[in-house]
This record gives sequence, C-alpha cells and structure tokens, in this order.
Amino acid sequence: MSLGTAMGTGNITGVASAIRIGGAGAIFWMWISAFLGMALVYAENCLSAKYSTETIRGPIAYIRYGLGSTTLSGIFAFFCLCASFGMGGMAQISTLSENLYKCVEIRPILLSCFVCIILYVIIKGGTERISGVAKILLPLATFVYTIICVATIIKNKQKLPFTFLDIFSEAFGLKQAMGGITGYSVAKAVSVGIRRGIFSNEAGLGSSPLLHSASENYSSYKIQGMCSMLEVFIDTILCCTLTAAAVLCSSVDMTVNSSFLPVTGAITDIILALLMVIFAFCTVIGWSYCGSVAFCYLFGSNSKGFNIIFSLVAASGAILHSQTVWTISDIFNGLMAFPNIIALLLLVKQVSKE
Repeated sequence: MSLGTAMGTGNITGVASAIRIGGAGAIFWMWISAFLGMALVYAENCLSAKYSTETIRGPIAYIRYGLGSTTLSGIFAFFCLCASFGMGGMAQISTLSENLYKCVEIRPILLSCFVCIILYVIIKGGTERISGVAKILLPLATFVYTIICVATIIKNKQKLPFTFLDIFSEAFGLKQAMGGITGYSVAKAVSVGIRRGIFSNEAGLGSSPLLHSASENYSSYKIQGMCSMLEVFIDTILCCTLTAAAVLCSSVDMTVNSSFLPVTGAITDIILALLMVIFAFCTVIGWSYCGSVAFCYLFGSNSKGFNIIFSLVAASGAILHSQTVWTISDIFNGLMAFPNIIALLLLVKQVSKE
C-alpha cells in the first residue's frame, strides 16, 4: 500500500514536467532528494513504530507523545488532511483524466462521477481492500512500464552517455555558464528537481509512517525503516531515472508520449492512459488511508464520512485546471512537511539511540 502510494503519476508526468521546467539537471536533484529522503523515511518509521498506538499513528503519534505537543500534532493532521485531498487525490485524478481524454471522448463531469463511485467502493473496504487492490495492480503496471522504458532506452542507446552528461552538467550550470545565466538555471533545476522528487517519493512528508502503521509487524522499527528506504529507492532512483532516460534519449518535446511512440506505436496513448489509471488509483487509495487517520484524529469520529468527502474532492481533479491542482499540491506538501521535519530534527537523538 505504501509503495503504491509512492509510485504515482509523479514517476511519469512529474519527471517529464521537471525536465521541461528545470532542464535535464533537475533529474540530478531528484536523485539528491531521494538519497536524503531515504534517511528521512527511516527516521520517520523508526519514531512512528516507537510511539504509535491503536488510534494515534505516524507523525501524529511521535509529535504528540515524543515532543509532547498536541498543538503541533493537530497542525500536522490538518495539513495531512489537506495534502490527501490535493497531492493524494486531485493531482492524481487530474493527470489520469488528461491521459484518458486523449483516448476516450468523455465529458469531464461524467468521468468525475465515475471516479468518485469507484474510489468510494474501494476505500470504504479499509486497509485490507486498499492493499489488496494495490498488490494486484501495482506489480503488473510497474513491470509493463519498466519494459517499455528499457526498450525505449535500448533503441536510443547511442544517446545514453550524452543524456547522463547533460544531467550532471546542467545540474551545476556548466552549460549555462557560457550564457551568463548559471544562477537562475541552477536555482530552477534545484527547486523543480527537489519538489518533483518529493512529489514522487513523499520522503519527509509523513505519509510513509502513516501507511506503515497499518502493518502487522509495525513494532519492528528496523523492518519498517528498511522497507520504507527501499520504497524511495525503487520509486525515484529506479523508476524516475528510467522515465528520465527514456524521455531525454528519444523525445524532442520532452514528453513521455513522444518518447514511447517509436516502441509502442499507435497504441501509445492507450497504454499510457491505462498505466496512469493504475498508478493514479494506487496512489489515491493509499492517500485516502493517510487522510482518514488525520480526519479521525482531528474530529474523533470514524472514517465513513471522510470516505465520502475524499471521493468527492479527489474526483473533482477531473474537472479542475491541472496547473491549479499542481499548485495546491505543492503548497500543502510543504505545509505538511514543515511540522514533521521539525519533529524529526528535535527527536533525531532517539533515532540514533534506537
């Protein structure tokens, strides 16, 4: 369930948009965010395993019991709830709908209604149904996507060395130095790369310990910590790098569609749409669990009401303008990470001790 949440549309559209906005150098900073993010998720899950109870879990638990701050834990829960609606819901459905519109002529309002119903049916079944759906769909989609990426890279293998040269040179502005715009280019590459890296692997946001808290073996901080590190590695270092290499090797307009076209041909849009649907749904249903934990903590009630609200808000991503959705997502990502990282800094000695 946790890997399904991390392996969202950010691995595809997030990487492509990072390249278009920040250049090839943005990929280097995605790697940096993932490398440091592996340490963050280990610390998050270690502290969460130590402090979580049956009803209070994840960062909410270690902020409340570890720091002794009910105010900061409430702030985190509120931002987590908002992030579940934004990044976890609307952003994923927005990307999903954009790809479906290329293959199927369907009115946005009808798609929104359909998505809302499917979402509600899945998430009302709780963690067992959510993880059951994810463990069936995610491996299949990941395998297909990996095969297409590898085939695209092999087809353009002569360009691969130059692709990685561009990633490293543009990350530090070596090319741009000739034009006198190094500072701006590097700043843009760093900003976009780290933001999209976090969007992809979610390290430091606090979502990983919330999801891992549903595990039967949650008392073992080592198991949860190492598994969460592996998720970040698979998500960003492996999957996002495959996307970046495929796009930079073969695409003129820096889109995934055009890079896959020589390999998948006329069915490119259909394949990508199906992959987007699976990745997006795995992310959305996983984030629904994060939101429900925050909702129950804030309002002291069960998640039935939340399931309806979440399904409605997430489905609205099929109607809203994509740029608006991404902006909202970035804002709440940062707000959610802020109290969590404060807690990690203040409790870091406990992680070292464990």
